[in-house]
Amino acid sequence: MTAKIAIVTGAGTGVGRAASLALMGAGFTVVLAGRRLELLQETQKLGAEKGGKSLPVTADMQDPASIAALFAKTVQEFGRLDVLFNNAGMGAPAIPFEDLGYEQWKAVVDTNLTAPFLCTQHAFRIMKDQTPRGGRIINNGSISAHAPRPFSAAYTSTKHAITGLTKASNLDGRAYDIAVGQIDIGNAATPMTDRMVNGPGVLQPDGTSKQEPRMDAKAVGDAVVYMASLPLDANVLTMTVMATKMPFVGRG
Repeated sequence: MTAKIAIVTGAGTGVGRAASLALMGAGFTVVLAGRRLELLQETQKLGAEKGGKSLPVTADMQDPASIAALFAKTVQEFGRLDVLFNNAGMGAPAIPFEDLGYEQWKAVVDTNLTAPFLCTQHAFRIMKDQTPRGGRIINNGSISAHAPRPFSAAYTSTKHAITGLTKASNLDGRAYDIAVGQIDIGNAATPMTDRMVNGPGVLQPDGTSKQEPRMDAKAVGDAVVYMASLPLDANVLTMTVMATKMPFVGRG
């Protein structure tokens, strides 16, 4: 059987790296997309040590032409696309809402929302015309779309929008055997969340700061593999994977 082909955006670090390694471990050939080639090559090396196959491709999620080139390269090299994990994302500085600048807002929207929209469009065009037809798209949402942190308007707004993109593209993908789902992640242990366990921790809704429990990012990678490995007549529309003891469920 020919290996299935997956694209993971933001594959050089954190959740993207964990998902890429998990997919490689499950037999997928993974196109590793990101801005920094050296980090993508590190992910490639880690996967290769366990027999995983991948192809690093530099891509800037704020540049539509760069996104188009990523998908063109994938088709050129492999001839098809089975899974897209729209993972790359960013946040704005944690500053008061009224002080958030337009360029800061726009950078988050471009990366977290417009890029997944464009990636999903490219994936649709490939998946609808390939044989066998169809494929799966997984969006990286966030529990911020359910319970935001203070000073997170840009990030939280885009993650609400990702939920809308997931539902709308899943509906539109039915005609082409394209399944779209979303994984909402809470407190995965990555460089982005190191601040949660260092010093005073992170700001809470009541104005205090505290350290928060995290979970191994491998749990997210394993969840992505589960979603990616389902037959196309089954779909996980939304899944929440979170640190069990983080302050998300309940008051405080």
